[in-house]
Amino acid sequence: MSLQPFTQVTGKAAPMLAANIDTDVIMPKQFLKGIDRNGLDRGLFFDVRFLPTGEPNPEFVLNQPAWNGASFMVVGPNFGCGSSREHAVWGLKQMGIRALIGSSFAGIFYDNCQRNGVLLITLDEALLQSLGQVINQPDSATISVDLEAQEICLQGGRVIPFQIDTLRKTALLLGLDAIGSTLQRSDQIKAFERKHLAANPWLN
Repeated sequence: MSLQPFTQVTGKAAPMLAANIDTDVIMPKQFLKGIDRNGLDRGLFFDVRFLPTGEPNPEFVLNQPAWNGASFMVVGPNFGCGSSREHAVWGLKQMGIRALIGSSFAGIFYDNCQRNGVLLITLDEALLQSLGQVINQPDSATISVDLEAQEICLQGGRVIPFQIDTLRKTALLLGLDAIGSTLQRSDQIKAFERKHLAANPWLN
């Protein structure tokens, strides 16, 4: 499957620095019943994004004008813990979130983001808190993420470098899911098949 490539993206970054925000908060269970992925943006953070009346909660960060329409979220440690629901990542994508910046992420959630083209950037806690303070101010909430250069560029010229696994970086730059990444090596796979069958003709 082809994904939207991630090269350089500029947009608002919304702060959500509480620890241990789990997938039930990100995508509550009542939104897991559909037979397709449609409408999951409605379910994203539903219990905290909306009031019991159904109206948007004005206290929730993504409902506030300074961060409405955010492309990034700066999140607290162990973000995405809990059950392994891929719907959480689909909902983030449908809301337009291209990358999450945090100090640590739950393992399965991390893999789900990679498979669906959402960039995860890991920074040490002190640096993350510093970034959180910057984007917590509406006037400095817009940032740019350059995946090729592996840099977060803040207003005023400050640059924060980050590290990422080479294979994950390449897949995101090219917009490739796991199958697409494998097919990049189709010639090598075919060469191995020919060699293996030649050495083991009984497999034919």
